[in-house]
Parts: sequence; C-alpha cells; structure tokens
Amino acid sequence: MERTFIKVAAAIIEKDEKILIARRQKDDPLKDKWEFPGGKIQEGETPEQCLKREIREELDIEIAVGDLLYSTKYKYRHIAVELFFYRTVYCEGEVKLIEHRDIRWVEKRNLRNYDVPEANVPVLEILERGN
Repeated sequence: MERTFIKVAAAIIEKDEKILIARRQKDDPLKDKWEFPGGKIQEGETPEQCLKREIREELDIEIAVGDLLYSTKYKYRHIAVELFFYRTVYCEGEVKLIEHRDIRWVEKRNLRNYDVPEANVPVLEILERGN
C-alpha cells in the first residue's frame, strides 16, 4: 500500500550569518537528530503561513519567510514526508525551548558536524555552496 506523503515546511532561519538548528526530543522517532525547525502544513495553510505559526509555537520567535530553497519527498520507516525548505530571517523574540531539547546557531560551514535527518542532507550541501 502506498503511503500518503505528509506535507512539512522547514525554516532555514538566518541571523548574523548563522543558521538555527534544533535538536529533537528523546521520545521522537528521529530522536537526537538536529533539524531545521518547522512542522506539518495544515489544510488550507500555505507553507509560509505554516512556518510563521510553527516557529512561533515551537520557538516563540517571529520570522520573515523568504524563498523556497529546496523541496523533496522522503520515506522514513515511520513516515513519508514532502518537505519544503524555506529561507527565513529571524525578526524578533528570544528563542525558547518548547518542542526541542536544544538549539544552536551554527555557521554554514559547520552544519555537517551535526547529525541531521537523511532528508536534510541535500540542504546542507546547498547551504555549503552558498546558494
């Protein structure tokens, strides 16, 4: 049986030439992986609206959503996702750990030092190239 792909938006949040990554909780199927924060796109919601909502809910900050950087479909053992990675810019607020175990502001060249979900690896390559 073919699995339905769940649409997910992820934010590449930039501030002072660094990118914010967040560490998943221990009870998550992708536990301890570092990710670009975001979440499931709700019915009737655009990816841009989803990102603003999810980032507010998960990190308590405001962002400005820019261009789509990359999209892909990926099947994990536990879920099939269609991911949309958007460039975003941090606007205001102090980051709070609401949904994640940890967060880091990381220089692009150091992103590969973190264990990310497989679907995120092409994004690291794009960011490394400076695109």
